[in-house]
Amino acid sequence: MEQLPLFLTDKPESKEAYRRIIAETADAVAASFEDSTAYSGPTPQELKELIKVKEILPESGLGWQTVLERLKKQILPNFLRTPSTDYMAHLHSPATIESIASELVLSTFNQSMDSWDQSPVATEIEVEVIKMLCSLYGFKPESGADGVFTSGGSQSNQTAIILARDWFCNTKLNYDVKKHGLPENFRKLRMYTSEISHFSMEKSAHILGLGYESVVKVPVDKQKRMDTAALAALIEADVKNGNIPFLVVATIGTTDFGSIDQVSEIAPLCSKYGMWLHADAAYGSGVILSQKYKQRIAGLELCDSITVDFHKMFLLPISSSAVLVKDGSTFDALTIHADYLNRTEDEEDGYTNLVDKSLQTTRRFDALKVWVAFQTRGKDGWNKIISTSMENAAYLYEKLLNDGDFAVVTKPEISSVVFRLKGGDEINKKVRRKLIHGHGVVIGQTVSDGFVCLKFTLLNPLITHDKLDSLVELIRKLGKTDV
Repeated sequence: MEQLPLFLTDKPESKEAYRRIIAETADAVAASFEDSTAYSGPTPQELKELIKVKEILPESGLGWQTVLERLKKQILPNFLRTPSTDYMAHLHSPATIESIASELVLSTFNQSMDSWDQSPVATEIEVEVIKMLCSLYGFKPESGADGVFTSGGSQSNQTAIILARDWFCNTKLNYDVKKHGLPENFRKLRMYTSEISHFSMEKSAHILGLGYESVVKVPVDKQKRMDTAALAALIEADVKNGNIPFLVVATIGTTDFGSIDQVSEIAPLCSKYGMWLHADAAYGSGVILSQKYKQRIAGLELCDSITVDFHKMFLLPISSSAVLVKDGSTFDALTIHADYLNRTEDEEDGYTNLVDKSLQTTRRFDALKVWVAFQTRGKDGWNKIISTSMENAAYLYEKLLNDGDFAVVTKPEISSVVFRLKGGDEINKKVRRKLIHGHGVVIGQTVSDGFVCLKFTLLNPLITHDKLDSLVELIRKLGKTDV
């Protein structure tokens, strides 16, 4: 059995092994794309049998070639193929080719983004990318705006909620949570978010010790946007009842519908009551690069913090997200010094240690993917990518709206279309399962107004109107047969 070098080093034999194994892997991955479907079809029970091996950790190593053959046979054919135009279930995008190349680079060098001496050039690149992102969304780096990359939208939201809580307690209650823990009246703290906002709001409230009861769910209007009048009434009622409003989270692209809360209407309420305003733009942040539609997310510069995800509309590999803040000093809530990591003298001499503003210690160099993808495609390329997906959603909505076999929930603001076949919940459930296992088509399912609905999340700009037409006809056919 071949003795494989452990690492890529300056030695010729390690370089040759690296090149060969990367090439063999790339060939195997490319060969696994045998057709255009999103999934090969096995059920969970069938997959359990397909992936069985005698031992995952054998007494003696099997060697690369044996493992590669198993990879080819058992795993690669059964991956979900996110680049397929038959995949549109979730806010889970295909990855552009140049961003996959970025993954190879960052995985090979394996930088850790907590201290400068673990990631010299990576640190400086992330700092520059964050400055660019702040400017893109209307925050001013020259006035102290800042940000940090995170593992995803949930962690970005959690970071923003921590900063909001500590900022509010420090500036409004004259109380230091960082030193003393939660204030005695912490059960009165209230944050407000849409009733269809992401579950990370409740999860974050739990982790922060505030509990689900601190999260006030605001009703939505017919367009699935936060009802601003209802928000105002809820805040006023809480104040009268002795509760303490500290945060509003506006959703810029709800998970199911892509609906956009009206920041320009919410911001004055936050100013009135001295509250922090956070924009969960994990989904809708990509709209900023569409020249035609970017006004739909206007007003983000009014927020105190913004969640941006790059593994949704920006088509980058998981994970790649960031949280941006208007006032970078609020990151002090997350800063704690350790002599082995972020020494004070380093910072005084210009060494940036990004752990000072991150929930994570060890963290990947995900900013590289943004740096590469933005330069590769440019504003014109991204404009076309984002606008195409949004126009596909508009086309599908109009098609279904005028089709008597379907009911559509709401007009899309971004690129998600939620609809159902008329005829009952069970028909829609069975159609989705039949699409997965019988046709290799993977679409979403949710519940709206008490009805089980199907969902197309249109992130792939390679999807055409003809493709959408054919999928609608397939769904119609399956709905009329014994599925």
